[in-house]
Amino acid sequence: MDQITHDVRSSQWLEIITQCQNRPEGTTAKQWMADNGISEKSYYYWLRKFRKQACSQMTETSTAISVGNEISFAEVSISPKQSANIAAFTLENSAEAIRPVAVIKNANISIALTNEISEGLLSRILLEAAHA
Repeated sequence: MDQITHDVRSSQWLEIITQCQNRPEGTTAKQWMADNGISEKSYYYWLRKFRKQACSQMTETSTAISVGNEISFAEVSISPKQSANIAAFTLENSAEAIRPVAVIKNANISIALTNEISEGLLSRILLEAAHA
C-alpha cells in the first residue's frame, strides 16, 4: 500500500473511531458498529494501530528533568487536536464545572478524569503519577 492510500485510510478510520467513541450514551460500541456497517475486526485493528502510534510518539517526545530518583518536572506535549480531549479542571462551585467519572488520588495528587480523555493522555498521566 502506498503512503497516500495509507494516509487516506488512516484519516477515514480515525473519523470512524472518533464517531464511535462519541456515540449516543447507552449504545455499545458493538451495536454502533453493527448499525453503521463497520467491521468489528477492522475497527479494533485500526484502533490498536492508532494507540501504538500514540504510545510511540509519547515515548519519543517525552522529557523529564529529575533530581535523584524523583521527578521534579515532566513535560507533556500535545497537539491542538488532542487538546480537545483534555479533561478541564475547574473549581467545584464554577458554573461550568465538569463532573468527573473517575478520580485517582494518592498522598500527593488528585486527578479527576472525564470520558473525553484520550487513552494516550491517560496513559501518560498514569505513568507520571506513578513517579509523583
